[in-house]
Amino acid sequence: MKPPDNAIAGRSQRQVMVLLFAFCCLAVPSLSFAAAGSLDLTRSLAGILSVLIFVLAYALVMAEELLHMRKSKPVLVAAGLIWALVAWVYVQAGLPDEAEMAFRETLLEYTELLLFLLVAMTYINAMEERRVFDALRAWLVRKGFSYRSLFWITGVLAFGISAIANNMTTAMLMCAVVLKVAEGDDRFISLCCINVVVASNAGGAFSPFGDITTLMVWQAGQVAFTDFFKLLVPSIVNFMVPAVIMSCFIHNRKPESLSENVWLKRGARRIIVLFLITVAISVLSHSVLHLPPAMGMMFGLGLLQFFGYYLRRSLPRSLERKRERYSRRGDWKKLEQLGSVVPFDIFSRIARSEWDTLLFFYGVVMCVGGLGFIGYLGLLSETLYGSWNPVWANVVLGLMSAVVDNIPVMFAVLSMAPDMSTGNWLLITLTAGVGGSLLSMGSAAGVALMGQARGIYTFARHLRWAPVILLGYIASIGVHMLINAGLF
Repeated sequence: MKPPDNAIAGRSQRQVMVLLFAFCCLAVPSLSFAAAGSLDLTRSLAGILSVLIFVLAYALVMAEELLHMRKSKPVLVAAGLIWALVAWVYVQAGLPDEAEMAFRETLLEYTELLLFLLVAMTYINAMEERRVFDALRAWLVRKGFSYRSLFWITGVLAFGISAIANNMTTAMLMCAVVLKVAEGDDRFISLCCINVVVASNAGGAFSPFGDITTLMVWQAGQVAFTDFFKLLVPSIVNFMVPAVIMSCFIHNRKPESLSENVWLKRGARRIIVLFLITVAISVLSHSVLHLPPAMGMMFGLGLLQFFGYYLRRSLPRSLERKRERYSRRGDWKKLEQLGSVVPFDIFSRIARSEWDTLLFFYGVVMCVGGLGFIGYLGLLSETLYGSWNPVWANVVLGLMSAVVDNIPVMFAVLSMAPDMSTGNWLLITLTAGVGGSLLSMGSAAGVALMGQARGIYTFARHLRWAPVILLGYIASIGVHMLINAGLF
């Protein structure tokens, strides 16, 4: 029996809204797990206006480089407008408490992520201030490696470091090394930047701390901490396949030798140890005590604060001992450097966190939380995971992450909460993490390097190697489905 015309029109309108919202979810990160409310607002004026506000806000985010407007501004305003529309409808329906509870739940999810990222950023900034990353860069510069060796060393280091540090920070560190050593060789610098972006994204895919996507899957309880390491081999394959091919196009010559000496500041090694201890405490608090990982990270921040207090109080005695030692040696250069030493300040490290990024996350989390409460996420989940095989859905979503960023896809999937096996949750973790490598604008690492190596590493140069990167993407998926077949 043919359905009536108004039913067909209603279904078409709903499908259009679902597809429009699907793009929004895949284009913008969200961490909201708020369920749909008791009122179906997907075809209401408030629902349609909310989607349009979201689309407009994200259009302004995408035009950040053109408008020179920080990306947090439009999404903060959009979040307020969307929740105001939702709350107004629920107040008129006599259900004000329901909208309030949904907002509070979404805000709690964001707060846990905020505290976790804030501590991680503080530790990274503290290590940067203690010159840990400068020392690593100087060591690589002094060794005088050949171009091909430098290509592999920066790639392997990016893969390894991004498993515990932010992939954007890792990529920028390796890019600084390449720019310093191979200044003037734009072709080699471009290849290295592509390799570093792929390696950074791949390295973050197998570690719960390697990327926000893996962190969120772990915090959501979809995958156990140790299960993430089953993606190690697929991640290595994802990095190695394009790296091997690209390395064949590098002229194996040596750059000019450079001399750069960097001394670690006092307490640098101990801060690294404290960071590792903090990570361990965070893991144990979640797996053993069943508390949010943010609790362990905040505990670690307290440890760093105590250590910063010790560094400040003991600084005069330390400077006096060093002055005596350098005077006996006649090392006037180091004596001169002691005059510029300033006390370690933990709050200055917190202040240097990427607040625009953190506020941007707040905006998109609350935006998608409101749209999910309206009912769009339920429709999207039914359309995507109800009609498709989860494997194909996860593979395609990974490819779509290349259009904007490697983080948003995972956030949208977590918000939809489809019923999937551990193997499929690991698959979407892998594809969302490494799919962003296909385009330079598909990951935070790629966007950062386009700014750092402006005019050298560009969208067009990265695009030339997209087929090679796609081979690595396909190979990593095949390896995962082969060696982890028992998890599907």
